[in-house]
Amino acid sequence: MTLLWTIVRWLNGCVLALLLVQSVIYLWQIIVAFIELRQHRRRASRTDTWWMLTSGVALPISILVPAHNEEETIVENVRSMLALHYPDFEVIVINDGSKDRTLSVLIAALNLQKLDRVWHQEVPHQEIRGLYGSPRHPRLLVVDKLNGGKSDALNAGINLSRFPLFCAVDADSLLDQDSLLQVMRPFIEEPEEMIAVGGRICIVNGCTVRAGQVTEIALPARPLALLQSIEYIRAFLIARLAWSRLGAMLIISGAFGLFKRDAAVRVGGYSHDTVGEDMEIVVKLHRYFRDRNQKYQMRYVADSVCWTQAPETFGVLRRQRSRWQRGMMQALAKHRKMIFNPRYGPVGLWGMGYFFVFDIIGPIVEAAGFLLVPLAFWMDEVTPQFFLAWLSLTFTYGVFLSASSLLLEMMVTRTTRARDFALLMMSAVLENFGYRQLNNLWRLEGIWQFVTGKQGWGAMQRTKFRQSPGP
Repeated sequence: MTLLWTIVRWLNGCVLALLLVQSVIYLWQIIVAFIELRQHRRRASRTDTWWMLTSGVALPISILVPAHNEEETIVENVRSMLALHYPDFEVIVINDGSKDRTLSVLIAALNLQKLDRVWHQEVPHQEIRGLYGSPRHPRLLVVDKLNGGKSDALNAGINLSRFPLFCAVDADSLLDQDSLLQVMRPFIEEPEEMIAVGGRICIVNGCTVRAGQVTEIALPARPLALLQSIEYIRAFLIARLAWSRLGAMLIISGAFGLFKRDAAVRVGGYSHDTVGEDMEIVVKLHRYFRDRNQKYQMRYVADSVCWTQAPETFGVLRRQRSRWQRGMMQALAKHRKMIFNPRYGPVGLWGMGYFFVFDIIGPIVEAAGFLLVPLAFWMDEVTPQFFLAWLSLTFTYGVFLSASSLLLEMMVTRTTRARDFALLMMSAVLENFGYRQLNNLWRLEGIWQFVTGKQGWGAMQRTKFRQSPGP
């Protein structure tokens, strides 16, 4: 009993210490995010989008859209890309061995015809079966290839791209018309050192879409997607901004990221041995440039918006979150020499260290904390008054974080309606009662999948965008 009492007390101390340290980090992230947003607004005011569009300083961009079984959304996605406000770009859609009508709906909707194009294989990928283009859309190239996964499709797009920068965009996503101009700013400010920039991801569920553009912004109608809206705001307006400011950003979302093509080719393109290819290529770039003591920069831009579909069923969300966890662990395991290694600066010490402690050990400790509660009560180690006080403090702090992210959201958009703000605040409270615990359970499932060596993405359900009526 003495040994059991010691173990329970020690584990309780670990749980409390971990929560305390994480709370301090969250507070630091809020402060840094606020400072970064203010400075970004001053920088943006000096280079407005009209000047960037007309001055000739914006570099040409190849937009890569990997697509596998995306017949429901792919046409709207391509129309969104073709309608972007940007001086010089091309759109490369890579049909990665789809088993549905992805290729046929593209051919029919865009009047595609087979064509020939000279290209060189600089990064590996599966065989290309055909290339398609359209006289009506000279910026567009559609690639039909054997299935090899998302990373394989992106590598094919890199090989076929002609421009010095490429932008990876998911096939279920839409870009705001000025998104490329916004995400291009860091490359204009630091043309020699900038190698990658991430944009902000917003949830399109509930919004109205017309001709590939979001014409009316609205919150999701379904509760599960609404709860994810809070998560996305918190992740992209607090965490990404803070890590970007520190120079330790490890994730540029696969839904929207801009990369220097030469840098990506130098590290071998996207890796095929992970389901978290978006995080892995960022970590790989950090490692490559740090190992060679070469100066480089990566940045996150909060006002460059990509709209993506969020899962609306628990089954699809569960597969997504467990896959995210598995992919993150694969990336950390592959580059484990960087974790807490001062040679890699803030990336290794803080970025990799944070993910290891709070995204791998953290879910296990949190689950152990819930299991320890009844045992601690039975052993009189925790009183009901202390437990309720701790629970109230934890939930209140969680709501404070969400409320802070909403205030930052208002700084960026300045258009949040009072009704939407109230709904989001209500969701910020409700997510603490069940939703966060479910997320932790799915992360544990992802840890188990990593340990057992599970591969593959799992099925992801797509739905058509909500269309606005015609004129």
